[in-house]
Parts: sequence; C-alpha cells; structure tokens
Amino acid sequence: MHDSNEAGQAAHEPTDAVPAPRAAPMTRHLDERELTAPVSLTRPDGRLNPDAVGWTRTPLHDTDGIGRGRVGFGRNKRWEYWAVTTPSHVLALVISDVGYAAVPSMYLLDRTTGEEIDLEAVRPFGRGTSLPGTLGHGPARATTKAFRLAVDEVDGGTRLRGQSARLRFDVVAHRPEGHEHLGVVVPWDDRRFQYTVKDVARPASGTIWVDGTAHALPDGDSWATLDHGRGRWPYDIAWNWGAGSGHTDGHVVGIQVGGRWTDGTGAVENSLLVDGHLTKISEELVWTYDTEDWMRPWRVEGESVDLTLTPFHVKSSAMDLKIVSGTTHQCFGTWSGRVRDDAGTWVRVADVVGWAEDVHHRW
Repeated sequence: MHDSNEAGQAAHEPTDAVPAPRAAPMTRHLDERELTAPVSLTRPDGRLNPDAVGWTRTPLHDTDGIGRGRVGFGRNKRWEYWAVTTPSHVLALVISDVGYAAVPSMYLLDRTTGEEIDLEAVRPFGRGTSLPGTLGHGPARATTKAFRLAVDEVDGGTRLRGQSARLRFDVVAHRPEGHEHLGVVVPWDDRRFQYTVKDVARPASGTIWVDGTAHALPDGDSWATLDHGRGRWPYDIAWNWGAGSGHTDGHVVGIQVGGRWTDGTGAVENSLLVDGHLTKISEELVWTYDTEDWMRPWRVEGESVDLTLTPFHVKSSAMDLKIVSGTTHQCFGTWSGRVRDDAGTWVRVADVVGWAEDVHHRW
C-alpha cells in the first residue's frame, strides 16, 4: 500500500454512490497567485523568472527560453502528451525531448478486448523530433522508423495524427468557446522548474484505424486531455497524476489532480473544470493506492476533493538506459466522488473516464 501522506487512509472498495461526508484528511493549503498578464518563464540568462511563478486559466507563459543558452544544457525537458478516451478505446501520443534524447511514443488500448498497441522510440539528442518553444506557437513532429506523429493547431482546436504499421489516427481536440485550462509554474529553485499545462475535457472527434478497420469517435462521449511541459527537472523525481473527462448530471466535468513532485515547492496542479470553468484547488492532496495490486481502487482526498478511481486496465512500463531510467504504472478507469468548486458547492463526479499514475524517473 502506498500513501503519499502519513495521514492518508486505506483504499476503498469501488462504489457507484457519492462518498458520504466524512472527516477530510490532513492536507496542506497553499497561497498560490493567479497570473493574468503575459510573462516570460525565464530570464535572459535562462534562469527562472520569479514573476512567472503562479497559475493561469489561459496560456500566458512564453517558454521560448527553455533549451537556449548554457544554463541547464542537456537537462531541459519539453513534451506534448495527448490522451483521448472513448467508450471503446484509449489513445495516447507523446512527442518529447528530454535533453539527452527524444522519446516519442504512441499507444492504443482496446477497452473491449484489452489488446494494446504500444510503440516507443529513443532517439539520441532529439533526432527526428521538433517542438514549438511555446504552447500553440507551431507544430510538433516526431518521426521514427516505426511510426510518425504530428500535432497542429487548427481553427477551434488541435489536430492529432499518427501512423504506424497497424495503427493510424486523425483526431481533433476541440476547444469550446470560453474553455479554460490549468497552467502552473512549479519552482524547485531558479535553475530547476517546470511549466505544466493540464487541459482536460476537450471534446474530441475523428477516426482511429486499427489494422485497416475504422473506428469513428462517438460525438459527445470522446474526450482529449493535454499534458504540456517545459522546464528543467531534478535528476531523481517521482510523481502522481490523475485526470478524467466526462458528463455528470448534465454538466461537462474535468478532473485534474497531482502530487509528490510538487511537494515543498509552494505550487500544486489540482483543479476542477465544470462546463469550461476552472476552479483552482490549492491543497497538497493525499493519494492512497496499493502498489502490490494496481487494479485496486485509488483514493485522492483533501478538504475540497473526495475521489475514487476504479481501474479497468493497468499499463506498466520500465526503461533503463543507465543514465536515464524510469518506471510507470498508469491505471485507466472511472472516477467517482465529489469536488468542491470555487463557489463552495460540492460537484458530483460519476463514471468520468480517465486515469491515475505512479511514475519514478531518473533523467
């Protein structure tokens, strides 16, 4: 059993009901500031700009300085991770450059059969990969011998494409009018910091082809989530991340929760999205799950969060390239429970599809 906080509680059995009110676990509240004007993530010398520390609900950070100059040479991390959930499939792609190498990947889970298509490549020094300096400021591309990936901004959304021997997809993650997303700068110090954007509950449309058979994404029940990252990390780091998108009680609900990697920085990446409106949750949440049985329910709790993820599939992976290594356990499942919005009202969450993960990297 893993508990991200000594005050955490044991994992609960799955339930379709909203959890009954109970004493909230001991969590730490943070004083985070919302930024409302454009700002550069870095100073001219490549170090963190202190004025950039905070959170946003629209993209305001210029991150072109990551990867430029001598500060952190070989240690800069840049990536675009997209995941798409439908009633029949989970699709994911990564276009990344982690300083030592480009590590692109594409993944598909057939939720009915449990079959996976999982492709990953390691290309030294970022070969075959291009990423924009700042979110939305250009295309992202990854080309390997086995597959190709492309991400492009289009009118009203983002187009995601990929092709391999067995898998092809062409999907648009739509951006509804007024849709907000969470941007956070996490500062370890002035040399090591991360700008993350978590954009959940983007309606998705398009087609996935598996072995030549087309699967159209069902309108109204297909969702895309973005994890956009630009920064410079500690070498040895662990994190939890959870996200989910769907409908509950006639509302579009998006869940975004994280932990461990932000501990002690004064920043967290927790939020609730309801019909496009973002509520920032400034608490270090308690995560409870069983590392001996990843398919047991995961609990994420705080004074404003009471959530359970009931998994239907676990994706486990490991990489050991000596200097760069890592393990990932990502559980896809359904979220249920409740989260308090910025008006103080508890919002019910029921059968919202997403995931929770446990990751440890040396990079």
